[in-house]
Amino acid sequence: MTNSQDSNVFIVGLDIGTAQTTAVIGEVLPDGEISIVGMGTQPSRGMDKGGVNDLDSVTRSVSLALNQASSIAECEVASVYLSISGHHISGQNEKGMVPIGGVEVSQDEVDEVIHTAQSVKIPTERQILHVLPQEYTIDELEGIRSPVGMSGMRMEANVHLVTGSSDWARNITKCVERCDVTVDELVFSGIASAQAVLTEDEKDLGVCVVDIGAGTTDIAIYSGGALRFCAVLPVAGNQVTSDIAKIFRTPLNHAEQIKVEFACARSALVSQEENIEVPSVGGRPARSMSRHTLAEVVEPRYQELFELVADTLRSSGLEDQIAAGIVLTGGTAQIEGAETVAEEMFGMPVRMAQPLPLKGLNEYIREPSYATAVGLLHYGAERLRKKAQYQAPKNGFGQLLGRMQSWFKGEF
Repeated sequence: MTNSQDSNVFIVGLDIGTAQTTAVIGEVLPDGEISIVGMGTQPSRGMDKGGVNDLDSVTRSVSLALNQASSIAECEVASVYLSISGHHISGQNEKGMVPIGGVEVSQDEVDEVIHTAQSVKIPTERQILHVLPQEYTIDELEGIRSPVGMSGMRMEANVHLVTGSSDWARNITKCVERCDVTVDELVFSGIASAQAVLTEDEKDLGVCVVDIGAGTTDIAIYSGGALRFCAVLPVAGNQVTSDIAKIFRTPLNHAEQIKVEFACARSALVSQEENIEVPSVGGRPARSMSRHTLAEVVEPRYQELFELVADTLRSSGLEDQIAAGIVLTGGTAQIEGAETVAEEMFGMPVRMAQPLPLKGLNEYIREPSYATAVGLLHYGAERLRKKAQYQAPKNGFGQLLGRMQSWFKGEF
């Protein structure tokens, strides 16, 4: 179900992160493009490493973010595309096969072979979040991206299944439903971020997206235009903040502010003479500390994080298939020097990514921390396009009637 007002169609992306809850409302324009018409951000409460540990606190953050976004957009939010992350997320590649008897492949056969591919046994405590086609094979012809209209005796499909914990999914969904809003679909945040920051060329050539948030680091590897691997590491920006708080003996909220404003992931880039003011605990007076010392605290954490990502990349077996390199995004990735450290650790090209430009209030979402929320809009818009394409052939009379109405209105 889409949010609508008169003839306008709106999509709402809701990203409940460990540190920040973001709601973004996009209007789907007649040409299919998305215009940002509203957004709201609130500090997250009750989230830890992608999971809910306090339903009431999360619900309050969600309600405030949605109200802020709907007030700007001047529309009511009825449903959202909701991100989900956490170490419980996993991906697996599967195959399916159906006979087609020499006739032309229709969308029904495509749906059937994908259904066959996803009919694998998964534990009862887990649920399938995504079934993403990679390529099809008809008889001996491999690497087909769109088989509709082709002929053969049998068709195979390779798909990537993304699964997650049913309990984690129920809990985060419940927080949204308590705000009298339904969830259109749960979307793995790594896939959403990729939708916002990657180009089609990068997906074709092979690329690894690394979305570093406060509680989790999402990894998604694309090659040949399709998702091949995904994983979530329960290590991210909060570890850096915690180190700063302990070593500099400053409250966590001040440590987070210091990290955002002054931290650098490469100590060699920071002058020895540059100082910063660090608030103390218990009402004690603030102290002046070296920014270079801060960088020496932060650098090992980023090296450790990128080493974990590199290990995951090697274990995927796809390290040689990402010719386009690494794309960093997420709030923790935008720290000074992170790109430099990543290039040294991975030994391949690295770029820092913010959401690709959209229409409307675009300037408000042009930061890596908004990648997941914006990606949810792209995901929802693509869902609407596919639904329209799928329904059109089955409703020829309705389609003809719509064209006639448009013609009489002078729009045809």
